Formats: sequence, C-alpha cells, structure tokens
Amino acid sequence: MKKNKITMVVFDMAGTTVNEDNLVYKTLRNAINNAGFDFSLEQVLAQGAGKEKRQAIRSVLSTYGGISDEVLTAGIYDEFIVALTDAYAKEEILPQPNVTTVFSALREKNILAVLNTGYDRATASSIIEKLGWKEGVEFDALVTASDVSENRPHPDMIEFAMKRFDITDSSSVVKVGDSTIDIEEGQNAGCGLSIGITTGAHTAVQLQTANPDYIINDLIELLPLTS
Repeated sequence: MKKNKITMVVFDMAGTTVNEDNLVYKTLRNAINNAGFDFSLEQVLAQGAGKEKRQAIRSVLSTYGGISDEVLTAGIYDEFIVALTDAYAKEEILPQPNVTTVFSALREKNILAVLNTGYDRATASSIIEKLGWKEGVEFDALVTASDVSENRPHPDMIEFAMKRFDITDSSSVVKVGDSTIDIEEGQNAGCGLSIGITTGAHTAVQLQTANPDYIINDLIELLPLTS
C-alpha cells in the first residue's frame, strides 16, 4: 500500500458497482450482429469491456472482422443506444454486493467515491436513477465518456474528477474496475492503486494481464486497502 493518504476512489459502473449481468455487452453484441456479423459475447467482452461504446464497436469490428468503417460504426451505435435504453427500462438492475456499505465506509473516512463509465451521461444517469442513487448521497460525483475528449485508457475522466475536487496528487487516488482498460486508465492517471475486480467483464486471468496492484472478488475487500 502506498503511504499517501487516499482522498478519492474512482469506481467503474457496470460490472463493478452495478450488477446488470453484462446486459450492456449482450445488447452491444446484438446490435453488431444485426449488421451482418456473428460475434460471441466473449469476443465483445474481450475487446469492448470498459471502453466508450463507439470505440468498443470499432475494436470488435477491427479485431475480428478487419473492418474500419465509421458509417457502419455510427449506425450500430445508434441502434445500440435505442436498444440499451429499452433494455434498461425492462430489465432488473441491482447494486453490486456491499457497494453502498463501501460508499458509506469511505465517506466516514472522508474519502470521495466517484463513479466513472464508458457510457454517455444520459445512459449513466438513467442507470443511477433506476438504482435510486443520488449524487452527493450515495456517491460524490459521476464522470462519463461524454464529459471528456479522450476516453479509457486515457486518464481524462480521472483527471476531470480530480480537478472537480481540487485534488492535485494522483497517487492519493484509487481506481477500481472490472476490465483491463480500467486498470490501464488508473495507471495512466498515476493512481496510487489500480485495482481489478472479478465481478464483471474480465476474469482474474484477464485482469492480471494489465498488472493491477490488486485483484479483488468483492468490493468489501477494498476497505482495508484504503486505510
């Protein structure tokens, strides 16, 4: 553990703080396959997890299809957003185990809890509303892919959150996420700890390829690491 006092923990949403059974990537797979492909969920997770969703589509198409087509990408993305809005309206979305306990414990330690995501703000806000969470109550801030110019693995979302709360020392920040690109984001931001969690898109073996400081299986395991 780094000696610096932790000031902020930045949590990914889907798969990390939100349990939606990979609904977003199932919906993304369907939107891509509706354009004439036959990719598996595992392929979409491997290339798309944690990324801004246009970039996720680009990565899947280029990696498995050798395709670079912005018109095609835009069409798939538009269909995906409509389908995801509908899916989130119908399907159950739950908080991950112990997440609100962890948020409360961090608040008692005067550590900020920030959510960040590869979703656009409208989508992320609808998920938070369905969970019944409120900024300033359960968590301190939300940063989305539409708030910054560069998305994961670039550090822009973390730097955006740091600037909002006047945090200048990135080594006092912890990043937690369920995909390798979350870990890379934390490393690129200079976070004191970049932690993978096995509750979402990537397995422990996949997470380990990004060389995280820790891999945890439940958010409650985060608390001793922030002491």
